[in-house]
Amino acid sequence: MKLRLGIPKGSLQEATLQLFARAGLRVFTNSRSYFASTGDPEIECMLIRAQEMARYVEHGALDAGLTGLDWVVESGLDVVAVADLIYAKQSRGKVRWVLAAPEDSAYRKAEDLHGKIIATELVNVTRNYFRAKNVDVQVEFSWGATEVKPPMLADAIVEVTETGSSLRANRLRILDTVLESNTQIIANRSAWSDGERRRKIDNLALMLRGAMEAQDRVGLMLNVRKENLQGVLSVLPALQNPTISTLSDSEWVAVNTVIEEAEAWQVIPRLKAAQAQGIVEYPLNKVVM
Repeated sequence: MKLRLGIPKGSLQEATLQLFARAGLRVFTNSRSYFASTGDPEIECMLIRAQEMARYVEHGALDAGLTGLDWVVESGLDVVAVADLIYAKQSRGKVRWVLAAPEDSAYRKAEDLHGKIIATELVNVTRNYFRAKNVDVQVEFSWGATEVKPPMLADAIVEVTETGSSLRANRLRILDTVLESNTQIIANRSAWSDGERRRKIDNLALMLRGAMEAQDRVGLMLNVRKENLQGVLSVLPALQNPTISTLSDSEWVAVNTVIEEAEAWQVIPRLKAAQAQGIVEYPLNKVVM
């Protein structure tokens, strides 16, 4: 029984394929096809726009898929949220949908936009946002290039941003955050209730999270005399308690741990000063918590 999996086509596609590769599952795409094969004969993939993913998962055309929380909320469809995967096309954090208006406008908050036109791709979420604030606005769907629409085609916009650089380049000021979003694995409820499919989806989530946990982290292993062990341990900013193993020489132990890669520059010299020997730094593929 194959698992039918949706991969987001578009801006998240490359970051998603890289994440799958780090998790150990190669996805083989063809620029002329929306279908993709994988290194696992039990998983077949389709490339689907993130905006449409929840629809095909909810209808059962796909058993599971990766898409943004924003598009799940926007769709209003009933799917299972299996796992959060905090990555984006540029950063490794969440993205924000923000309300923005021209820098030289008088608009400073949502209430200032009563009776105005708001352009966005996230129509339902935007309408609910203004409705909750009891502000009457006209929300218009934007097919793209939303940042260039104020002030001639719209008074303000609700647009997704990671760094805010595109908004600043178009002389727009952020007034408020409408929604924070991140990539999720979502599943069809029928597939989720099927034991075999659920196992495959759970395993996929486990491996993808493991690959993400390994990003920017490295492993360290070293040897140290027992008399110097506490000094070494005081230096280590361990992910969890380090693993300590005895060696053939009973006066020595081996220490294994995981640290942030950026910390290695300072940690390794301090370990050497604490009498550690045979220090080895090595890359990580996955860290399964």
